[in-house]
Amino acid sequence: MSIEIKAPTFPESVADGTVATWHKKPGEAVKRDELIVDIETDKVVLEVVAPADGSIAEILKGEGETVLSNEVIARFVEGAASAPAVSAPAAAPAAASAPAAASAEKPVNPAARKLAEENNVNTSSVAGSGKDGRVLKEDVANHIKSTPAAAPAAAAPVAAIEAVGDRVEKRVPMTRLRKRIAERLLEASNTTAMLTTFNEVNMAPVMALRAKYKDQFEKAHGGSRLGFMSFFVKAAAEALRRFPAVNASIDNNDIVYHGYQDIGVAVSTDKGLVVPVLRNAENMSLATIENTIRDFGLRARDGKLGIEEMSGGTFTITNGGVFGSLLSTPILNLPQSAILGMHKIQERPMAVNGKVEILPMMYLALSYDHRLLDGKEAVQFLVTIKDLLEDPARILLEI
Repeated sequence: MSIEIKAPTFPESVADGTVATWHKKPGEAVKRDELIVDIETDKVVLEVVAPADGSIAEILKGEGETVLSNEVIARFVEGAASAPAVSAPAAAPAAASAPAAASAEKPVNPAARKLAEENNVNTSSVAGSGKDGRVLKEDVANHIKSTPAAAPAAAAPVAAIEAVGDRVEKRVPMTRLRKRIAERLLEASNTTAMLTTFNEVNMAPVMALRAKYKDQFEKAHGGSRLGFMSFFVKAAAEALRRFPAVNASIDNNDIVYHGYQDIGVAVSTDKGLVVPVLRNAENMSLATIENTIRDFGLRARDGKLGIEEMSGGTFTITNGGVFGSLLSTPILNLPQSAILGMHKIQERPMAVNGKVEILPMMYLALSYDHRLLDGKEAVQFLVTIKDLLEDPARILLEI
């Protein structure tokens, strides 16, 4: 029975996609729900799995080709898994073919497969810790660390790079995600009156609260760890409630005021920056925020975030401090009117009541669209976040 393999249904915000990688060849045995192709869109990599046991009869869209929503990309033959098996006896004399066959059946995440290819690692030799033995990215990373002798082999791809003397260059096509990120950053820079205001916050109160209750918090909330981001999300949600213009956006000649706080949290991945959204963050507890952000981070790393989870958002928080950034000017995430930048916590001498004290300070940066926000509102918004963080009880009391 022949079945049409179609591209996934893209949301209205995504016009088309690109075939990134075919994981199965025509005639190769495929099991039901086994990954057969990755399709990359402007926002996320989508996986297409086999509808049944069988094999691919014909590939209609090759790697690098553009596909539309629900477009037929291949033809699949159900129950044809026995056809490739005929060639198995011929391959039997080659001892090296046995592991290859095993690797074809072992499920491997796209991120893990990419890392394995970059480091010349055969995934059949990697023990998978995911569901049904699926090989995850960390499994490959751990395998690489435990087998240092294989490291020289990873240098092999460099030999294919053309070089003149000792000046080596490598040219690779830009991914759709990276292209889209570049387009949006340029669009924000060219179409908005973007301005950044700065302040600094004493993180000692939040750090003391976290140190005092982190163990109890973890026990009470099923192992959820109390981090800094949840405090910033709660403080931002309260500040957005007080200054609705910061939570608004411009749509042609209209200003759209949102009666909810959908806060995006920027997450860095191997493929680029993605911004999953915490829906109705104003109603979330600290534990819910921490669990959701952790889940976003894990799934973003494995390419498992859905497009709907990265769509929308009324405000964004980005944390360059995790990479050591002391100060930066974040770029707006259109069509939002403002973005908050967190940075590294740095001990500095500060004047407190006429005395010099060493305090853990963090610079805060708020980039905003001056077409919609006046400097007064932007500065007051940032000062509100500072005040809430320096006295965390105010977050719970909403004062």
